[in-house]
Amino acid sequence: MIHLTPERDAKRASGCQTCAVPGAEHTHVTSRIARVLGSVIAVIVLAGSGSAIPPLAHADESAYVPFYTPPDPLPPGRPGDLIRTEPSRLVLEPSGQLGAFVGTGTRIMYRSTDAQGQSVAVTGTYIEPDVPWPGSGPRPLLAYAVMGFGMGEQCAPSRVFNQGLHASLQTGFDVMFNLEEGWVATLLARGFAIVITDGVGMGIHDSRSPQFLNRSAGAAALIDAARAAMKLPGTSLDPHGPVAFWGWLAGAHAALSAAELAASYGPELRVVGTYAAAAPTDIAPVLPAMDGNFLAGVLGYVLRGVMASYPATEQPIWDALTPRGVEMLTNTGRQCLLQTGIDYMFRHIQFWFKQNIFATAAAEPFKSLLWAQRIGNVKPTGPVYLTHNRWDPFDPYSAVEQTAADWCAMGADVTMWTNEQPPLFNKLDINSMLPVFVDGERSMGWIADRFNGVPIAPNCGQSPAPA
Repeated sequence: MIHLTPERDAKRASGCQTCAVPGAEHTHVTSRIARVLGSVIAVIVLAGSGSAIPPLAHADESAYVPFYTPPDPLPPGRPGDLIRTEPSRLVLEPSGQLGAFVGTGTRIMYRSTDAQGQSVAVTGTYIEPDVPWPGSGPRPLLAYAVMGFGMGEQCAPSRVFNQGLHASLQTGFDVMFNLEEGWVATLLARGFAIVITDGVGMGIHDSRSPQFLNRSAGAAALIDAARAAMKLPGTSLDPHGPVAFWGWLAGAHAALSAAELAASYGPELRVVGTYAAAAPTDIAPVLPAMDGNFLAGVLGYVLRGVMASYPATEQPIWDALTPRGVEMLTNTGRQCLLQTGIDYMFRHIQFWFKQNIFATAAAEPFKSLLWAQRIGNVKPTGPVYLTHNRWDPFDPYSAVEQTAADWCAMGADVTMWTNEQPPLFNKLDINSMLPVFVDGERSMGWIADRFNGVPIAPNCGQSPAPA
């Protein structure tokens, strides 16, 4: 079933979803996100103008090395088995004085599987809520994948949660705000347990790069994070309780990958639903959208992800780059997202390549490699909620619309919410970044309904009203 609900029909579409959300009095997601986004904009403006930037807290990354260095060889075990754990400090901002997460954090390292099918160590954070679950059944678990904080190990979400923001001068003005903290804090206050994966290769202290936007690796890391959380001692989780996947942007790709591969890779999980916002369900049409974009440098993350996932492509990719391209790929491989944005904002990506990048991506072997990451070729487990802006400048709406249609043809239960915010400064990705927060309450209501057993009315084949 596919339920496509345009924004102009909000009252009809939301029904009683919002009333199913427990703990609504704790909702501060909009104000939290506004505070973070305001800080991000201020940093970008100051950096671009050359103005003095206020002092920032500097993380001692060496303190993370012992935990994030995986044992070699890995201890015997199965995907999702815990390798090590330790307490994890959670802060909304560096001083720790402007509010707190309503939960207790545990840093985890667990076994998972990379794109080549090899066993690897992956890190993440489990957060046990300090409040009861007021809904139906056992406490729900959200397996959460973040938007993509960068490629350097210092950008790992499980580290940024300790700092409120990451700040380092080792690779330039390397700053990363925790843009997901508003969601996490609000969901915790509503009684959801949350496990946030760093993803394969992210945060780990070794020579590997993150397997960014790889479908199999992203799915495995998220599914195994849920398994690992269920095995943690001293939590309020039912080891056979319900699970949902949650993600935004690159995290949405991982969440949808997990929904597609749960039946084969994690069949024992009780997957009740998947939420995905601004999902890049097809990477190929994202490449032209990067050209001249504020986040043009994210192309470096994509290339690094392909190289890490498919080692045979590494030398051909390096050989295809101009000197400027080599510099870009080298730098982005050790940066967090805001530094990448500042360094490569609005660049035309063709200058990084000796040959036509779009023709290369459309030819073998890269055509098949990118197609392997597409979402929509396998029926997902459980209902899926897709939310996307019609004029998203980075992750084209047409791609996620096609994914929804393909799943519908397979008999999947898909709800697609179309945000109708008009185009605004598209090269700044406003229509990629802002709508998810505008529609946040509706999204959290949908995920709460899945754990509370609220039925979804079949509506397959309905198309969104024209803009």
